[in-house]
Amino acid sequence: MAAAIGINPITWTNDDMPELGGDIPLETCLAETHLAGYAGTELGGKFPRHSAELGPLLAAHHLRLVSGWYDGRILDRAVDEEFAAITPHLTLLRDLGCKVVVYADTSRGRHDGIFQPVSQRPRLDDGDWASYGRKLTALADRFAEFGVRMAFHHHVGTIVQTDQEVDRMLRNSGDSVGLLYDTGHCLFAGGDPAALLRRHIGRVVHVHCKDVRREVLDRALASDLSFMDAVLQGIFTVPGDGCIDFPSLLRDLQAHGYAGWLVVEAEQDPRIAHPLTYARMGYDNLLAMARAAGLAVAAAQP
Repeated sequence: MAAAIGINPITWTNDDMPELGGDIPLETCLAETHLAGYAGTELGGKFPRHSAELGPLLAAHHLRLVSGWYDGRILDRAVDEEFAAITPHLTLLRDLGCKVVVYADTSRGRHDGIFQPVSQRPRLDDGDWASYGRKLTALADRFAEFGVRMAFHHHVGTIVQTDQEVDRMLRNSGDSVGLLYDTGHCLFAGGDPAALLRRHIGRVVHVHCKDVRREVLDRALASDLSFMDAVLQGIFTVPGDGCIDFPSLLRDLQAHGYAGWLVVEAEQDPRIAHPLTYARMGYDNLLAMARAAGLAVAAAQP
């Protein structure tokens, strides 16, 4: 089994701030994704949401669908209600061959939260984690029965942000709750990407490869910037262009036999960070580091 390298279309268009790349056509995004060397792409806001339309569009650009983000609300909803809400999304992913869904619990105002100082984001009380874990597991079990595994996305500005919150979420949930391991969100949240990966590598089912510019990170933490303000100031970049030690992380993944997607996800202002230039840089750097770590990487379609 081999890993594969994909990209998130946020390199071209940021769905949270449409003024960042909102004018870039989907055709440009897909054509440049293939041109840069990627085997697949995650969903973006401009993508069709019906497999009969999206499947041929991706095939025309020699791309696979990797997965797709979902704004979850399981903290605030019953399991049946949440599963009913996400079923159309899961159906699209399953129909196009995706193995996991990017699930972030954005309850209690995640969208507003990413525009507020990070210190003001929502939190769970100590006594809530056990019941939350049971509820999350019940939902993830439903996903697994449907055919698409949960890849839970720890994310700055949400109730599962810090390494300690990832620990608590996984400790209180069952194995059906897979982890989307995101290097950049871990570091921005004050965590240790290497230690977090080593602790939970057995639960990792999806990887977002996001590098961090140290000087912007230090400024963001000192100033209690919001997530989006930090993005606008250039906190994130592609692997190999920041301060994260990707070679050691990739060696750990190789040692554990990881064979999922490695997804370049580096939200920047496309007027400053030329999308194709950074997409190529991210692919070339990640491919070279993955191969040096001994990871087998599936070739993209010609």
